[in-house]
Amino acid sequence: MAFKQQQLRPTALALSIGCALAGLGAAPAMAQTATQAQSGAAVQDYAIAPGKLSDVLAQFAAVAGVPLSFDPKALDGVYSSGLQGRYTTASGFARLLAGSGFEAVDAGQQRHVLRRVAPRPSASPGANNAEATLPSVTVTAQSARGDGLPGVYAGGQVARGGHVGLLGNKDVMDTPFSQTSYTSKTIEDQQARTLVDIMANESSVIVGTKSGGRNDFWSFRGFPVQTYGGSNSLNGLAGMAPLQFASTDFIERVEVLRGANALLKGTTMAGHGALGGTVDLVTKKADDEPLTQLTTRYMSDSQFGVHADVGRRFGTHKEFGIRFNGSYDGGDTPVDTQYSKFGTAAINLDYRGERVRVSADFAHQSSELSSPSSTLTINGVSGVLGTLTEVPMAPSNSTVFSPSWAEGTHKITLGMIQGEVDVTENATAYAAIGKQQYEASATDDDLLLLNNSGAVGIKSARFHDRTDVLSMQGGANVKLNTGPIGHAFSLNLSRIERTYDSTPLSRAGAGTGTTIPVGSLYNPSFPTAPVYPASQDILPANEIKSSSIAIADTISFMDERIQFTGGVRYNKIEQNSFQYSSVSTLTSVYESTAWSPSFALVVKPLQNVSLYANYIQALEVGSVVGSRYINAGEVFSPYTSKQYEMGTKVDWGSVATTLAVFQIAQPSTMAVPASGGGEMLTLDGEQRNRGIELTAYGELFKGVRLLSGVTFMDATQTKNDSGRNGWRAALVPKFRAVIGGEWDTSIIKGLTLTGRLTHTGDVVALNRRPDLTIPSWTKVDIGARYAFRSLWNNKPIRINFNVDNLFDKSYWKVAHPTAGNLMKSDPRTFRLSATMNF
Repeated sequence: MAFKQQQLRPTALALSIGCALAGLGAAPAMAQTATQAQSGAAVQDYAIAPGKLSDVLAQFAAVAGVPLSFDPKALDGVYSSGLQGRYTTASGFARLLAGSGFEAVDAGQQRHVLRRVAPRPSASPGANNAEATLPSVTVTAQSARGDGLPGVYAGGQVARGGHVGLLGNKDVMDTPFSQTSYTSKTIEDQQARTLVDIMANESSVIVGTKSGGRNDFWSFRGFPVQTYGGSNSLNGLAGMAPLQFASTDFIERVEVLRGANALLKGTTMAGHGALGGTVDLVTKKADDEPLTQLTTRYMSDSQFGVHADVGRRFGTHKEFGIRFNGSYDGGDTPVDTQYSKFGTAAINLDYRGERVRVSADFAHQSSELSSPSSTLTINGVSGVLGTLTEVPMAPSNSTVFSPSWAEGTHKITLGMIQGEVDVTENATAYAAIGKQQYEASATDDDLLLLNNSGAVGIKSARFHDRTDVLSMQGGANVKLNTGPIGHAFSLNLSRIERTYDSTPLSRAGAGTGTTIPVGSLYNPSFPTAPVYPASQDILPANEIKSSSIAIADTISFMDERIQFTGGVRYNKIEQNSFQYSSVSTLTSVYESTAWSPSFALVVKPLQNVSLYANYIQALEVGSVVGSRYINAGEVFSPYTSKQYEMGTKVDWGSVATTLAVFQIAQPSTMAVPASGGGEMLTLDGEQRNRGIELTAYGELFKGVRLLSGVTFMDATQTKNDSGRNGWRAALVPKFRAVIGGEWDTSIIKGLTLTGRLTHTGDVVALNRRPDLTIPSWTKVDIGARYAFRSLWNNKPIRINFNVDNLFDKSYWKVAHPTAGNLMKSDPRTFRLSATMNF
């Protein structure tokens, strides 16, 4: 059987990226095929794209010039991350087949035969090697919901695939959605402390808060996300990702799925947004090799921290694993008068048998913050918005923007257990259950704009709230063939319960009760600490229960070159809302059901090219109208939003690109003047976001890596009755770009230089005032890391240094499209860490 190598040259890719991604320039061909070897000891250059192991082996044998005999059916369901670099024939076969249970045997005259040496094991994550010149290449046996993670792509920053909710783990080329899965290497190299740090790599995401703020907040494809709503998942279980400031110290992968996802992940809780996208965090598990790692770190002004990561496996076949991560950081932040403490402890226990896999995760996070960074509210004082002609210029990053007596504390405790069993070779059943509690106590001291000249006031309040989430799911994935047609059936049942309790202080805005002028926003002078009323008990404020059942079938033809997915999720939502002063009173009970269908198509005209399209909905629990409106307590019906998307994915060998074109339409809420005074919150029209996204990652050429994206957006208010049709929607820039790169210098072995440029176009501050815009801004981050081996134990050591906001650029970030909350930018920040292995 003869094989002919078919590869696309990457020169065209380099040219297209050079034009689209800020003139990176054309790149030379990333691999050159040497003269075919005449002996197994000859060394050649290989640049073989990822794909089915059978196809990858065929290409390797063709390039190496050696006959290879094997039965392709024996490798069904086994995938390879390809091969890049210089190898002999023997080392190339060994690299490709590592962990697969097969070996290539020389049968004489350089003819090779593939032979099974052991039953194919369940895939398991491989350890990262900070010293490796090339990213690790892994071969995984993919079950319907395998315990093994998809392999790492060229450059090591991004994985070859990720978890796609109901559909389980999928290779990115088989996923009919736009997805990027960031690896632990990216987390470590960027010194990412929380999830927000990783989301800064996304051109479709605008982070609206800052380090040292009270809440995590970002917009995703132009739609707001507040993490305390429980929209993100942990190991595929909805609502289990830490509700605020999710630590990345115990995270192996950050899997970002862009766009609506009701079929894949179910109902979004409490209207806090997963419409533009959602994130699944994958926890660290013990690798086969023992790990004892210690990281010490520093962040300006004078924060010091330590992080310990320890993992071991036990048993005859290393069936049992334990992984512990613990960290603590504390000290003065770059913001004057601000002090921060942040601690995390997490443990993972897992068992991986031949047919059964079980894991349990337990984590605790706590933080304390003095003088939390305030927001500037431009719609917070009656009459000011109507006279405002422009948004004030952002103050200097050195300006103290919060009183020294303000404070905030957060505490999160979570636990979950999940398991799966291979019922047959082609059928896997799974189940998971988890619970977490989030508790916060803080003062609410945001600044209110008082006039057109930049005068501000403060209205202080104290609150204490608590959120409990109980989440569970179960299901099955089954693969079978009916003649030439393949089927991948997926069944998922889920239930999530979320309760939110709070003190009357937070809902009534009590405290000093009046707005106190504090001067100019460019030099505010804060009053002494107010005397608050006696603390009150936490009382019920909102209860939400969402149950759903989903079924989908992925039909494949022509050796999976054509894949069509169709499915539907049935949702039932129950919601109870309460109002109170000193006691809690049930004011509304709501129950609703909804169907959420979805269709998706993948077509592969070439092995390394995927064309995809999807129609999918997002279902969000209807908002409960807040106390600042005269119709407080009213509960809106669930919001059903629709997404249409199509795109192209190309794997150029060591660089992968995704070009996506999408439209998402969401029902809108609008604050309108009430006849008797005050404001009423109403449902009015839609917000329609249309966009084009281009993402690129991988190794552009040897030693130069790319992690970049650009997004063009057109966000418009439509179908409304208040004269706003055609108005530009708030929060959404017309253009945003994140251009990141790394270079392994040839000057000093082990030294890598990094850089990232972030540009965000101007945005409208409020849906009600499209003339009030926030100017565009550009920020530059740089860094360097140096990897070497210890003289005393020959273990790797890595030193990382980063400078965020190199030029100390000051600008506004938009944190709320209704109230017009603006967050001041972060000052220039230095970060340093040293990681040692023992």
